[in-house]
Amino acid sequence: MTPIDTLISYSPATGEEVGRYPDSSAEVVHELVARARAGSLAWRALGFKGRKVILKKWAALMASRIDELAQIVMDETGKPKSDATLEVTLAIGHLAWAANNAPRFLRTSNRAPGLIMANMSAKVQYVPFGVIGVIGPWNYPVYTPMGSIAYSLAAGNSVVFKPSEFTPGVGFWLGETFNEVARDANVFFVVTGGPATGVALTQSAIDKVAFTGSTRTAKKVAASCAERMIPVVLECGGSDAAIIDVDADISAATDAVLWGAMSNSGQTCIGTERVYVMDKVADKFIAEIKRGAEKIKPGKEYGAITMPSQLKVIDSHIRDAASKGAEFVVGSVDSVQAPYVNPTIMVNVPEDSLAVVEETFGPTLVINRVSDVDEAIRLSNGVKYGLAASVWSKKNADYITSQLQCGMVSVNSVIAYAGIATLPFGGVKESGYGRIHGREGLREFTYLRSVAKKRFSIPLATMSFTRKASTDALIKKLAELRNR
Repeated sequence: MTPIDTLISYSPATGEEVGRYPDSSAEVVHELVARARAGSLAWRALGFKGRKVILKKWAALMASRIDELAQIVMDETGKPKSDATLEVTLAIGHLAWAANNAPRFLRTSNRAPGLIMANMSAKVQYVPFGVIGVIGPWNYPVYTPMGSIAYSLAAGNSVVFKPSEFTPGVGFWLGETFNEVARDANVFFVVTGGPATGVALTQSAIDKVAFTGSTRTAKKVAASCAERMIPVVLECGGSDAAIIDVDADISAATDAVLWGAMSNSGQTCIGTERVYVMDKVADKFIAEIKRGAEKIKPGKEYGAITMPSQLKVIDSHIRDAASKGAEFVVGSVDSVQAPYVNPTIMVNVPEDSLAVVEETFGPTLVINRVSDVDEAIRLSNGVKYGLAASVWSKKNADYITSQLQCGMVSVNSVIAYAGIATLPFGGVKESGYGRIHGREGLREFTYLRSVAKKRFSIPLATMSFTRKASTDALIKKLAELRNR
């Protein structure tokens, strides 16, 4: 019998056990949050330079052991070595960027006090919240949570991280390596466990939560935090669209869109799930993407589905589309072959199909023809999600991009924004709110404090019961002069 306080991690590809970790209780979570709060004072006192030294050491250590971490990612997610290695390297890049740029984007800024308050200095300070709770996903168990962990730490917060119960080994490794370079710092703790551990974290004495996962769970997290007015960053799902214009480079588009749809077994929140292609170039696009998809083999180009229950979701979306008249270009209603899913491309899929309106999160792709870019824009915006999109056009690229209701767009590329540390990452509508990465990601983990300081006295007593009629008259006159 497995003790109730033990969490076992399994390989999704083989079903074999790959590790055992604590199933952290609520008491443990609360204890570690308290320790993180105590440690946050010294961490904040280190200042940007002191924190940068430690974070850069952590980045260097991770870089020296990329293969080690990539292997854990492979074991727990089932993804190929190439994908696991890419994920780790991107995460290291964000860690280094946050450490290097926190001083620049979080320094105190001076503001103009205005004519009437000319004797005051005005400043805005970016103040770390204190303790940030990070709840990470299983599909990108290093890259995604590091977008919150690294930026929180660089901003001066301590962090308690709860990795997915499907990838506890990745989270455990991150905690162990940070504490190798910052031993006894008490500013980064990892709590492994199931959903109850995550609930305990949201109900603990944290100051902000950064959550990545399904929209359904995100709403529960937000509701829990709202009871105590705890702010949240929510990075949820999507049903991201690609728009293929008449002047698109079809060869480049099919290669990139296919990768955006199928890489990581389609288990990418910013992956391409829908394509709207202009009728004039649709035949060519479909023929080329078909040829590319037929060369992809599960277990080679991409791995097993990480979460077993997702197989049922993927299967239901495929069968629902088929029942509503969708046609298969690649794959069939029997594409799900646990623990893998064969590449599946469907055309003429009704817009009310589950594969369109919901997030499939598998190696599937819907391709529908449209008459013009305005129809493509309307359909792209016609779902409850608003995470990301891909636009393939020369003449109309800027127009299309400006009309899309989403937080990120790649033009003549896919997912490019995810590799650019200066760009904020996040969505709108039911894809969440708040941002990680970039200057916005650093500032997300601080709150603003406005400071007005009296520099010298002036004869105008504006904020006093001793204010005179002559003062009121002068203030009125100044307002008239300034607003003529």
